[in-house]
Amino acid sequence: MTGDVSGTTAVSPTSRQIWTRSRGILLVLLLLVVAGFVIAVIRSGGGHGRLDPRSTNPSGSRAVAELLEERGVTTRVATTLDEATTATGPDTTLLVAGPDLLTSRQQQALRSAMDTSGGRTVLVAPGGNSVRALAPGASTDTTTAPVSARDPQCALPAARRAGNADLGGRLYTTDNTLGSDSCYLVDGRPTLLRIGTQDTGDTVLLGAPDILYNERLGHHGNASLALQLLGSRPHLVWYLPSLSDGSAAGDSRGEGETGIGRLIPSGWLWGTLQLAVAAVLAAVWRARRLGPLVSEPLPVAVRASESSEGRARLYRKANARDRAASALRQAARSRLAPLLGVTFADAHSPDVLLPAVSAHLSEGDRDLRTLLFGPAPADDAALIRLADQLDALEREVRTS
Repeated sequence: MTGDVSGTTAVSPTSRQIWTRSRGILLVLLLLVVAGFVIAVIRSGGGHGRLDPRSTNPSGSRAVAELLEERGVTTRVATTLDEATTATGPDTTLLVAGPDLLTSRQQQALRSAMDTSGGRTVLVAPGGNSVRALAPGASTDTTTAPVSARDPQCALPAARRAGNADLGGRLYTTDNTLGSDSCYLVDGRPTLLRIGTQDTGDTVLLGAPDILYNERLGHHGNASLALQLLGSRPHLVWYLPSLSDGSAAGDSRGEGETGIGRLIPSGWLWGTLQLAVAAVLAAVWRARRLGPLVSEPLPVAVRASESSEGRARLYRKANARDRAASALRQAARSRLAPLLGVTFADAHSPDVLLPAVSAHLSEGDRDLRTLLFGPAPADDAALIRLADQLDALEREVRTS
């Protein structure tokens, strides 16, 4: 095959080629999905979560539940507000593991149940909104203290008997200094605050949940303090707020969000915007700068015949006879045009080129339109015949 094969060499990949290239990636993704599903199924059997009295994980609370059971205190797990409020009473301690997960309507309902139950309520690390709704007269701020072993520094019998314990986290204040106990102080503010009386019902604000964790229950006086706070009454209701609780539906909080949206911090939009800006800046910083084109000598000299043969092999491997034929015809027309006095702009116009070619040839039985502008060959043999016919046509024009 001779001639200057010009034009594009790009060949659009077939569906078979796309599948061959992508099946490895698809297989890896499928394996990851299957592995994630298997791990989720295995862990869903009994792992439970943080502060769950059924969980044996380091951050679970099964150890304290079993110690309470040995002392005759029954523990009941509640995952809905109705279960928790129905079970409250003067002989019951209600532990709320996540007060901040409750909506304002749920907090109001819980507070009403607390006022009428006459029992004890333990709120684990409640934030500002939760404290205002569930413990009137108390307050907290965004300041937190590291969790470490601290002395009681108060007259609360449970704290004095337990001694130092791992407390910290949120710091609280209260206006009711006569009917409260402020313990485990940090900068004069308690990390454990009890409001009310044992007889009529009291509320305990626990700044950090660490004394309830399995991994820290045996440290210092953590076990003693946890057992006394949760075991003052024969029944314990362990309330784990759930996002699937129907009592949260239709609630209009200040943020106007329900479901999983309550778990997203209020500044998520600004945080996402900052991440986007950082990603753009990183892309600009690391992107390749394309300067002006610079001509450089080739490291080796490649003969034109080798380049043509290499491109022809690529065409043959891709069965791109249409592209090969188009390149051959285009090159032949480009060489014939100056021989016939046809401008380069009209070299690929059948109405201009074909009459000029006919005028330089003797009469013969040939179809110049099919030869120079015809369809793609049906097979490789037809492609070879086309190349030979184009060579013969060019030689005849040169010698005419």
